[in-house]
Amino acid sequence: MSIRSSFAEFAGRSSYWFLHTFMHGGSSLPGKLTLKLDPNILQSFSQKYDLVIITGTNGKTLTTALSVRVLREKYDQVLTNPTGSNMEQGIVTTFITAPRAKKKGLAVLEVDEANVPIVCRYITPKAFVFTNIFRDQMDRYGEIYTTYKKILRGVKLAPKATIIANGDEQLFHSKDLPNPIIYYGFNHEHHPAFNAPANTDGLLCPKCQHILRYHMRTYAGLGDYFCPHCGFKRPELTYSVTKLDKLTPTNSTFEIDGHQYTIGIGGLYNIYNALAAYSLGRFMGVAPEQIKHAFESDERVFGRQEIINVDGKQVTIILVKNPVGLNQVLDMIETDPQPFSFAFLLNANYADGIDTSWIWDGNFEKLATHQIPQYMTGGERYKDITTRLTMAGIDNVWHEPDLTKVVDKIKQMPTKHVYILASYTAMLQLRKLLAEKEYIKKGGMD
Repeated sequence: MSIRSSFAEFAGRSSYWFLHTFMHGGSSLPGKLTLKLDPNILQSFSQKYDLVIITGTNGKTLTTALSVRVLREKYDQVLTNPTGSNMEQGIVTTFITAPRAKKKGLAVLEVDEANVPIVCRYITPKAFVFTNIFRDQMDRYGEIYTTYKKILRGVKLAPKATIIANGDEQLFHSKDLPNPIIYYGFNHEHHPAFNAPANTDGLLCPKCQHILRYHMRTYAGLGDYFCPHCGFKRPELTYSVTKLDKLTPTNSTFEIDGHQYTIGIGGLYNIYNALAAYSLGRFMGVAPEQIKHAFESDERVFGRQEIINVDGKQVTIILVKNPVGLNQVLDMIETDPQPFSFAFLLNANYADGIDTSWIWDGNFEKLATHQIPQYMTGGERYKDITTRLTMAGIDNVWHEPDLTKVVDKIKQMPTKHVYILASYTAMLQLRKLLAEKEYIKKGGMD
């Protein structure tokens, strides 16, 4: 490590210590400072770690958390970025604040799609894990094809790295790459050929632009697809979900290649995340029984279906950021047999995506038939989400634009269980408030 890099790392570590000790934050600012002092600091870590990059539109944080649990069954130390700070400055913070290791370590990092080529410019990963590609933050990424191109710019810098990709996602099978590729997906059903709904992401064949057909579809454009025009079809899967046993808002039990697993989080979409972590674990030499043990850990993931007790109210916080993820969350909470109240906190900062039109693709109409006793909207763009709920036929809505008052409103909800859906910065603000009121531990936020 050069003198410049050593000084930059020291400055970054010192700033992290101060922010973490006195401000209860520091997931990205130390990285910003370090990059100011040495823009090439990531290169200093290339000899210290084997790197796994996890990227895609939805599911990065949970896939990373599950992957780390799985790999810790075999590896003594696995470095990661648990708060989801996945851009260059956050990744630098992760490295500079890591414990000093005597031998080469393993880093499993969630990486923002546009930051994949930035990281790969300095560190060649051992493997990539691809979750999915959906429309998300159109102001940053553009359409799904543009997003995938951003990821591929990084992949081209690491042609020998193994790609572990969701085979049910058409884009991940659309380009000829020199990399070894492992595909995972769902094989629990097979039906006569059918079409996906007309507004589905990735409805067209990426090879010839003909409308794709399916023998099985899980959600959005994911599934056992094929093109009747050019012959493009889903690749052969190495690892697959072969059965769905039980799905609830808090647990999912399923089988991978005939072996049963349970994760303590609801939603069909999260089974994909578990399958991705399973596939990475098998690639890295972790045994199936070790993976089962890792999955059954009760550790909760930052901002992902956290259940927090607020004076007797069981509050479930769920991050939402695009139509596909939103609709999957709505499907998941609809399976709850117990009465619940519903809140939606919406901001439109850069980290959220400044365009809030995605909420109009959310199927809120299904909530209107669920006899939910109380709704609440909040955040900087509470008027937007209030209008959307009104158009869905929902009128029993409390409005609270001031997020500092949301916690008090939660206590007044008529049900014991409250679901709070929140955009990214709204989720951070809410967690900070809950930490200040000592409902959760402080830390992990800027």
